[in-house]
Amino acid sequence: MKKILITGSEGFIGSHLVEKLILKGYKVKCLILYNSFNEIGNLSYIKKSILSKADLIFGDIRDNNLVINISKNCSAIINLAALIGIPYSYKAARSYVDVNIIGTQNLLEAALKNRVNKFIHTSTSEVYGSAQFTPMTEKHPCVAQSPYSASKIAADSLVTSYNKSFNLNTLILRPFNTFGPRQSGRAIIPTIIQQAIKGIKINLGNLKPKRDFTYVEDTVAAFELALKSNLYFKGETLNLGTGYSYSVLQIIKNVSKILDKKLEIVSKKERFRPSKSEVDNLISSNLKAKKILKWKPKLVGPEGLEKGILKTINFFKTHDKINNTNNKFIY
Repeated sequence: MKKILITGSEGFIGSHLVEKLILKGYKVKCLILYNSFNEIGNLSYIKKSILSKADLIFGDIRDNNLVINISKNCSAIINLAALIGIPYSYKAARSYVDVNIIGTQNLLEAALKNRVNKFIHTSTSEVYGSAQFTPMTEKHPCVAQSPYSASKIAADSLVTSYNKSFNLNTLILRPFNTFGPRQSGRAIIPTIIQQAIKGIKINLGNLKPKRDFTYVEDTVAAFELALKSNLYFKGETLNLGTGYSYSVLQIIKNVSKILDKKLEIVSKKERFRPSKSEVDNLISSNLKAKKILKWKPKLVGPEGLEKGILKTINFFKTHDKINNTNNKFIY
């Protein structure tokens, strides 16, 4: 069996996908952003007996030669590597160009050169900007309201162009605000949860924006379904969302209810995005993903959201960062 190369494997979605694919019997190569401490990020949360079945490779998608070498004899590349975080993109836009655009182009060239059969690229709902209509289909205009979203729009366009220009088998999956265990504390739901566990005061920015929060296991299920499919790698783009949206304030109320704790909310202007950069509402139409992949998210609606938040709270209550340097590495 040829191997699946997963970039951004040590990240939030990436680590869940690695774990799921190994358990399903796939041969996996994990590209981990090189660091001098041999830290493997969220892959540390996977049991050693499972993770030992994967090849762990330290490197960087900005290194063209490296990605060509490691993608040899791979049947698929799943690109989850990206520089994320909208606030930082205001300060370091060039970094987002280097990683999200140039890095993606390196992977596309590697896939083309090595005749990789499937290229799955991860987009983001942020490419749409504020909803011009809801639910948002894949035909919704893309509006770059931040340097981050601009870099992802460009990366998506590159992927589409390689399908049309070189017949590379590509599929773009566009998650809507995935959340769950292992997510960075900078994301909105973990930010609220971690502050709520420690005390009662919640320091945030704008409380009004609405997002379509999708539980990580549902997002990962779509990636696995895409790997199984042999029919739809024709430059398609698929939204991965629930079709429900919730404000930040609604999330706080959920966390407060689950923890049985009255929370004090402090909305700080310095945490707001620039007014023209704020994305007010994102709500997905997932009809295309349901039709093509037969994907159906399990945690949907208010009850699904509450279950997902409870699972996330339990994770942050019981897990600390794990440092594990005793796994199999390939340099």
